[in-house]
Amino acid sequence: MHASGAARIDRMSVPFVHLRLHSEFSIVDGLVQLDDVAAAAAGDGQGALALTDSASMFGAVRFYQAARAQGVKPIIGVDAWISNDADREAAHRLLLLAMNHAGYLNLCKLVSRAWIENQHRGRAEMRLEWFEPLGGGLIALSAAAQGEIGAQLALGNVAAARAAAERLAQLFPNRFYIELQRAGRAGDEALVRAGARLAIELDLPVVATHPVQFIERGDFRAHEARVCIAEGYTLADPRRPRRFTEEQYFKSCAEMAVLFSDMPVALANAVEIARRCNLELTLGKSQLPDFPTPAGVTIEAHCRGLAQQGLDARLQALYPDEAEREAHQARYRSRLDLELATIAAMGFTGYFLIVADFINWAKRNGIPVGPGRGSGAGSLVAYSLGITDLDPLHYDLLFERFLNPERVSMPDFDIDFCQDNRDRVIEYVKHKYGADAVSQIATFGTLGAKAVVRDAGRVLDLPYSKCDALSKLIPHNPADPWTLERALKEEPAFAEAVAADEEYAELVELSRSLEGLTRNVGMHAGGVLIAPGKLTDFCPLYCASGAEAAVVSQYDKDDVEAIGLVKFDFLGLTTLTILDLTLRYVRQLDPGFALTLETLPLEDAATY
Repeated sequence: MHASGAARIDRMSVPFVHLRLHSEFSIVDGLVQLDDVAAAAAGDGQGALALTDSASMFGAVRFYQAARAQGVKPIIGVDAWISNDADREAAHRLLLLAMNHAGYLNLCKLVSRAWIENQHRGRAEMRLEWFEPLGGGLIALSAAAQGEIGAQLALGNVAAARAAAERLAQLFPNRFYIELQRAGRAGDEALVRAGARLAIELDLPVVATHPVQFIERGDFRAHEARVCIAEGYTLADPRRPRRFTEEQYFKSCAEMAVLFSDMPVALANAVEIARRCNLELTLGKSQLPDFPTPAGVTIEAHCRGLAQQGLDARLQALYPDEAEREAHQARYRSRLDLELATIAAMGFTGYFLIVADFINWAKRNGIPVGPGRGSGAGSLVAYSLGITDLDPLHYDLLFERFLNPERVSMPDFDIDFCQDNRDRVIEYVKHKYGADAVSQIATFGTLGAKAVVRDAGRVLDLPYSKCDALSKLIPHNPADPWTLERALKEEPAFAEAVAADEEYAELVELSRSLEGLTRNVGMHAGGVLIAPGKLTDFCPLYCASGAEAAVVSQYDKDDVEAIGLVKFDFLGLTTLTILDLTLRYVRQLDPGFALTLETLPLEDAATY
């Protein structure tokens, strides 16, 4: 799944390429939505564009797809924090860009390690020594005023700046650039001059970048509101840090050419870096872990043997009478053969074996498992392997609703475990496939209509009761979410309140520019990834701060599936826990009680 846009930059003469961009996935700052910025780059004739979110790669896959769709070469990078051992509060920044697939994998490893091993006050930091083994395939930019070199130059410590530059140039041979910026901040010009002098002295290349936080100049106020929401300030607070300027919009090539007209080489090097970065991601190809089989036995033969054994046991239970069992054998056998052939042809045999293995482990270890639901209950192979406990032939359930060769998509069993024991099954899977091959999956919370009204009201310093009253006028329906636009059109009470109050009008105007942005990172309720090797060979990992925080992928469920990783649903169901406790208590009262959930007669109308 590769679009033809990758070569575009080599076919056209572009004067500039943006290599520094914070999107909405930087979480604390950045207003940029990925489809919009990819369209802006294409509209300006920029043949390439980099995404460099703060210490993360949350948006990398969807950015890659959005840029390709616009014929723009995607460059994946990270605006990294680098630990400063002399003062942990004053970490430096370094911009890292993946040149190729090896660089992308190193970036995944570095970002994951920063979140898992080296957080400081919730900030994921890399360490310089990590780049000795993991710096390959990466281009590094000095991060202008926010980098160690810029910080030392700003203090007048030229010798310390020179030492920092030499160290970075050694870690990234022929892949390190002194970064120059003119973004309307005090001290920018002096730093450009000092940085250029240092680059000439050390024979290092310079590159012009622009720290993009939003697309249009007029978005600055909304961006500042977003930062205030994340950091707990109000817009009018005189004490709040003002780190951004209204110049940090997506400037055109023409604007950048004017801005650095005295340094054409710095502009040319931005294009040269874009030419050096050629990352190809393979999308849409499933990557299943290898399921262990007996020596000399193929995975298909192993699955067939287990399914046939399982079907024999199921038929014995369904039809205790031998003559009756013989009468039904043929239709079950032919259905099993058909399903096994389809599963093998689609390459999903391993998936069925993996799911059957952890479900049967749970059952053997006294962990209640749901009988099966959704289209997966239509599979006789699943019933035979113990994945489900419903006979699909008895209920006329169709296998084709679950797997259909004409509509190839990954099978997806929704598996319910007892809420109290779900984590034991995940631990079993980690033990079997390796802890570094298993993780849960990230989700991204967004600023919905009701929440954004309250948040925007807080940063405008409006009374909470007033904002809450307006928020409550927006109808709530999780199945069909309301937007502010819809509420203004379809909810008269909301529209009238906004029309009658100037503060409400200002609040809604600000809220509309923030609505739908990514607000926080969470964890998918049931999704678990099992990779064919280390997860960081496929995607970066994230870990919230705190001792109990679980490791999750930095990509959400759609993006992990796009890069080929397989999601297994481990859902915790309190109902199963209650049913299990009920049976245990009944057995305590009556040790001779032998009824199980599987053998409850469904025809007992009086009971139900």
